[in-house]
This record gives sequence, structure tokens and C-alpha cells, in this order.
Amino acid sequence: MKHLSHLFLIFLLGTGFFSCDKTWVFEKYQRIADAEWHKDSLIRFRVPVTDTLQSHNLLIGVRNTTHYKYSNLWLFLEMESPAGEMQKDTFNILLAQPSGEWLSEGIGKIKTRQAIFRRNLTFPHSGDYSISLQHGMREEVLKGIHDIGVRLEKVKNKSIEAEQRE
Repeated sequence: MKHLSHLFLIFLLGTGFFSCDKTWVFEKYQRIADAEWHKDSLIRFRVPVTDTLQSHNLLIGVRNTTHYKYSNLWLFLEMESPAGEMQKDTFNILLAQPSGEWLSEGIGKIKTRQAIFRRNLTFPHSGDYSISLQHGMREEVLKGIHDIGVRLEKVKNKSIEAEQRE
């Protein structure tokens, strides 16, 4: 019995060691009250950036209920740099296949999907970047969106991959 508990402990430690994400810089989700997102409601994030030389991927995350009636989610995104420079864009994140099968992960009624919004993004200024998201669907109140998130991660390059193999 004692032997099994030691094996279980080694398994947990090993899983934690190998699941460490060295590319992660920032990740945060914000809950949408009652999973009802009003068209005029902005979800805002303050993303701290310190490395202006490293390329990053910017991902958008969506947690939706299985009662969400669409297969996608259109978003309006604004990103403001610490210097006040503004970028505006739209983003269509696919949540389900045409067959209705969710592309996201999760057990139960909440599904999570992350999709890359920008690849190899470099930041010209260090400091806090402001990212605002607003839904761009036709409904005034969009039901079934539980949380919206932003993730910033370093782009793996060959030198990082070589370092990890050593």
C-alpha cells in the first residue's frame, strides 16, 4: 500500500514537471454575468509586456455553455499600447463544426476554446497593453458565453527548442 502511494506521488510530481509551460507570459479570463453578454459591454484586459524583442502569439479564449446556439463568435478587438497607439480588428473564432460537434475542450456543459488571434507579434513598447473585446454578433444580448480570456505566449524558436532538449 505504501508503495502505491509513493508511485502516485511520483506520478503527480512528474506530471507537474512535464506540464510546465515555459512559453506562457499572461493568461486571464473574465466571467460574463449569467452567461449573457450585452452588445455594448466591453471585456477589458491589462496585459503587461516587458520583452520587446521576443515574438509572441496572442490567443483569445472563449468558455461557452453547450446551450450556445451558434458555431462561431465574432469579436471586435481593440489593443492600445502604453504609448497610446490604437489597433482595431475583428476576429471570428470557430466554436463548433458544421455538424454541431464542439471544437472546444471540457467535460459537462462548459466548453473552452482558445484560438490564435495574432502570430509572431512583437511589441514596440514595454508596459501595460490594454485589450478590449466586444461581441460582434447580431443579437443585442448574446446568451451562452460564460467567460472571455486572453493569453500571451512566447513563440518557440529553434534556440529555445534546442535548449529544452539539452
